[in-house]
Order: sequence, then C-alpha cells, then structure tokens
Amino acid sequence: MSEIKKVVLAYSGGLDTSAIVPWLKENYDCEVVAFVADVGQGEEELVGVEEKALASGASECHIVDLKEEMVSDYIYPTLKTGAIYEGTYLLGTSMARPIIAKAQVEIARKVGADALAHGCTGKGNDQVRFESCFSALAPDLKVIAPWREWDLSSRESLLDYLAERDIPCAASATKIYSRDANAWHISHEGGELEDPWNQPSDQVWTWTTAPEQAPDKPEFVAVSVEKGQIVAVNGERYSPYKCLIELNKLAAPHGVGRVDILENRLVGMKSRGCYETPGGTVMMAALQAIDELVLDKASRKWKEALSSEFAHLVYDGRWFTPLKDSVLAGAEALSEVATGEVILKMYKGQVAAVQKQSVNSLYSEDFATFGEDDVYDQSHAEGFIRLFSLSSRIAALNAKAK
Repeated sequence: MSEIKKVVLAYSGGLDTSAIVPWLKENYDCEVVAFVADVGQGEEELVGVEEKALASGASECHIVDLKEEMVSDYIYPTLKTGAIYEGTYLLGTSMARPIIAKAQVEIARKVGADALAHGCTGKGNDQVRFESCFSALAPDLKVIAPWREWDLSSRESLLDYLAERDIPCAASATKIYSRDANAWHISHEGGELEDPWNQPSDQVWTWTTAPEQAPDKPEFVAVSVEKGQIVAVNGERYSPYKCLIELNKLAAPHGVGRVDILENRLVGMKSRGCYETPGGTVMMAALQAIDELVLDKASRKWKEALSSEFAHLVYDGRWFTPLKDSVLAGAEALSEVATGEVILKMYKGQVAAVQKQSVNSLYSEDFATFGEDDVYDQSHAEGFIRLFSLSSRIAALNAKAK
C-alpha cells in the first residue's frame, strides 16, 4: 500500500471521518488532507471543524464554500426538469454529491494527492454517487472506502478506536438518528424510523414546524419565474441561493416540505427516510404552476418522461455523463417559455399555487369558457372524435364481421 502518499478525505467532523483520518495514516502510511464542503449545512456543523481535522491527524484542512454554485449549477438545473424521485423525494442529498465530489477532486489536484477517500458505508447510495463522479473526473486517482475495508462495525467501536489514540470527539454512543443537511434539505434516518410501522416522533424533525402547531392563518408568497428559474421572492430579486434561503425562512414555520417515504436504494434495498425541504417544495410548486400555463399536452407528456429519467439519473449519481447533458438540454428547451408570476398559499404543512400568470400562457378564457362564445364551433368536435377513435371503430367492425 506504500504507493499511496497523499489522500484527500471528504471530511465532516463527525465520528466516522474523525476515525478515518488516523485509520488511513495507520493502514496506508500516508498523509491525509481533509476537505470540508460547505453546502449550507449550517454554521454549527462548521465551527471548529478545521481544528477537529488537525487534531485527528490531518496535515491540512480545506473548507470550500459551495453554496451558491450548488444551487445555481446543480439544484436549479434539476428543478428545470421537474425531477422528483419516486414521486416524493426532492433529491436533496443526491444533488449535493456531484458538486462535493468535483470540489474534492479539485483539491486533490491542487495538493498533488494520488488518492481520494470518503466515509460512505457499503450499504448506501452515496458510495456509488461519489465514486461514479470520481470515475468521470479523476479515473487516475485511487479511491479508498474504509467502511468496505476496516473491521470497525459500530459507533461504540469507532469511539473506542479514537479513545485509544487520545483523539477528541464530541460524538456519543447514544446518537439515534443519521442526518444529512444542506441548504436545500435535511434528511433523517435510523432510530424508530427503521420500523415502517412507527410514526416519526417529534424528535425526528429539526427544521420545520409541525403542521398541527403551524400558524392558524395562511401566508401568501409571490414567486417570479424566468425561463424555468426562480428569480424573485415577494418582488425582491435574489441570487438562486438567496431565493432558496428566503423561501426556507417563509415556508418552514408553516410545516411545508415534510415527507416520510420508503425509497428504493440503488444498491437494492429499501430504506426509510424523513426529509424536510421547505423552500424547495415551494419552488417546485411554483414551477409546476407555470408549466400548467405554458406547456401544451405533448410537451407536458415529454417533460414527465424527462423528469422521471433525470430523477433516477441524479439519484444514481450519474451527473457527469452524456445522458445528463442530453436530458437537461431537453428540459432547457421546454423552459424557454416558462416565465411568469405565481402566488402560493402556505398553510398547515401544505403549499398550493392559488394565482398564476404568464406572457406565454396557452390558456384562453375565450376558448375555455362555459359561457357563450364566438370563437369555438362545438360541432367541429364530432369529426375530430371520429378520426381520433377511428382505429377502435375499425377493430370493432372487424370483430363484428368475424
């Protein structure tokens, strides 16, 4: 293993990566450089992280601010496709992985590393996401996944490992939930959630207000959309990241964005996750409202196919692929007309578009009215229906003849 001289580790400051630093040094006899991605997980998770990394044995710690880039270059393009995994999951963890992997490779190039390491377990999706990105961006770098190699199998064993080496760690053996947070969402797994029969306790949710405790009065928010992108909230223009932060602040107190799902992991097993995506849920509702106005039937059907394909693509970690570029190009073309204004109502965990308008709207009150009109001859429908159902008519006549 002596060919590995320097490793860049995706470091979080948590128990797993705190143990990985000394484990890499002991088992690969290498220098370890810690890389911390700031994707909006919160200041509390970043305070003291460099000191923790160095105390664990890392030679350097690079903290890279990826918040603006993640929202503008990864979340916003995904939103244009309308991607929702298995009809519910807004892909919060999945969308963050490619930008983290890309930044990790960039640090590896900068410091002259010959290997990359991560703290993903052998059971989850993230190992596939990270390593697929590494393969696309840095196939020459070796990838080390300690969870697939070491014999440390529990939180207790990790804590003992660190204690034996006098490496400080704030983690305890009583941690209940596994959480992953960024500017878009926070996920929760473990604890009582491992039994699908158990309702999530109040301790699961950390960001949004319980709908039962949310304000009794609804709140309305105005969202401006230009070519499939949220550009303003309540009349104020912001960057993509700032739009998300503003909508998070408005939606979380109303309990918007909670989901509790059993999803199909890429590795074959089902897992249960509880997700909180307040601002993102509002964004998706606003974009769907604009699509209702501006896309014809065939275009909406095609976008449904693109949305499904892109959701699986992002979930499976295939961001840096020609398939991603192809699907996104289709969504970009459809988004050219997705411009307008939406008023959304947030109330007791729900968000709904109650007003919408667009300069590209295909809705015409003159044609759609149930009142009297002089633009639509209803007798024309008879010929259309006869042609539309012609194949069925021929099949029935053939069957009768037999």
